[in-house]
Amino acid sequence: MASATRTRLRTQLTRSDPARISLDALAAAAGLHPEVVRRFVALGLLQPTGGSSAAPQFRPQDARLLARAARLRRDLGLNYAGAVLASQLLARIEVLEARLRRYETTTNRPR
Repeated sequence: MASATRTRLRTQLTRSDPARISLDALAAAAGLHPEVVRRFVALGLLQPTGGSSAAPQFRPQDARLLARAARLRRDLGLNYAGAVLASQLLARIEVLEARLRRYETTTNRPR
């Protein structure tokens, strides 16, 4: 799917309900097939935030997680479980680095 089409789709989705999008819309936003998204969900990369088991709904920002995992699979040749684990570890590193930056800015203030 072309980038402009994904951007248009994302804009339309966030206008209707910015908190939740369908699995198909999430797959389109991430540039993945819905079956690939279902596999990542089954492996625990992301959790539905609403809807039903037949029609789960997700946060629009979950598309970034999916795209990262897909890139790890493609670029590093990881299997699905490895891509999920690497994505989770990278997300944890980002949280820890942000915490460290906040800590450093509060402890390096002049006294």
